[in-house]
Amino acid sequence: MTSIGGAASSGMVDWNLAVATATRLVRPGPEVSRDEARAVVAELRRHAKASEEHVRGFTRLATEEVHDTPVLVVDRAGWIRANVAGFREILRPLLDKMQQRRGSSPGGAVLGAVGGKVTGVELGMLLSFLASRVLGQYETFAPATRDLPAGGNGGGRLLLVAPNIVHVERELDVDPHDFRLWVCLHEETHRTQFSAVPWLRDHLEGEIQAFLAETDVDPMTLLERVRDAAQTLAGGRPEGEEDDGGRSLVELIQSPGQREILGRLTAVMSLLEGHADFVMDGVGPDVVPTVGEIREKFQQRRAKGASRLDLALRKLLGLDAKLKQYRDGERFVRAVVGEVGVDGFNRVWTSPNTLPTRSEIAKPADWIARVHRKPEE
Repeated sequence: MTSIGGAASSGMVDWNLAVATATRLVRPGPEVSRDEARAVVAELRRHAKASEEHVRGFTRLATEEVHDTPVLVVDRAGWIRANVAGFREILRPLLDKMQQRRGSSPGGAVLGAVGGKVTGVELGMLLSFLASRVLGQYETFAPATRDLPAGGNGGGRLLLVAPNIVHVERELDVDPHDFRLWVCLHEETHRTQFSAVPWLRDHLEGEIQAFLAETDVDPMTLLERVRDAAQTLAGGRPEGEEDDGGRSLVELIQSPGQREILGRLTAVMSLLEGHADFVMDGVGPDVVPTVGEIREKFQQRRAKGASRLDLALRKLLGLDAKLKQYRDGERFVRAVVGEVGVDGFNRVWTSPNTLPTRSEIAKPADWIARVHRKPEE
């Protein structure tokens, strides 16, 4: 196992133990022969390359630095290692703050006794759940590790999780080649968004760090939330017992001062996810012959979830909100493009001031009126 940092096992979370736990518990991927696995990896790489031109042509976004952002085809363990490295980087300020408070907080002594190892195990349990569900991911805040390169100058990397893609294409009974290209189109759109809009990464990081800086959570409360999720995953929650009114982890640690920041983050994530869905369906008919069938079956899968356990964890982790972001964001993009065209929509990327607000995501006409209003108005 590759260490993710010299101090990975110290402090609030034993990050190396989180990786070890997640890779041990994650379910095995679908059965494939060695030759088939090689063929899947090679095809995903070809599709990722082809998607660059398709996405650039459809979005009309210029991407000069896209080749500086690596595309990695990984297994579930590779996804876990990459995400733990990213989590550790982005959460460092919050965890440092909680570490300082631990000795004086009401739950500090208990948390100190439990230690980072238990927290690492429980985080690993959650990651093992997620690692079998993610098809692809553009990692915006991706520190380079020995076996997982990242783009220069703080650039990210694009991950394609081969076993999960094969699992879903078999589950949906869709054309494998079409499905693989369809997934690549979605993830390449995210890569294009950040490559073509240089200020976007720094803006997002600033918003996230502002959100974390406002966090004033009792360390024991956060540990209890992680343990609650882990117990749900392990089947430890008694039948019928509810979790704090069904609130997600994000909602439970949110302070009043964070609501405005979270609203802005929700809006921009809705925009990015909705734009990716819009692009992959827009490009689809020309290059993915069975895109209609794929979209219908995939939407049904998204809506129903895999099981009662899956739905419970989606709610606890806030993943049900992410599904809503796809729907709301895609409706926003479609409405704006329908009214002012692709070039008119692309004014959204001009600056942070032209990003839609959360209310404008729900009412695209308001964004059009604000951003496209005539000077004399």
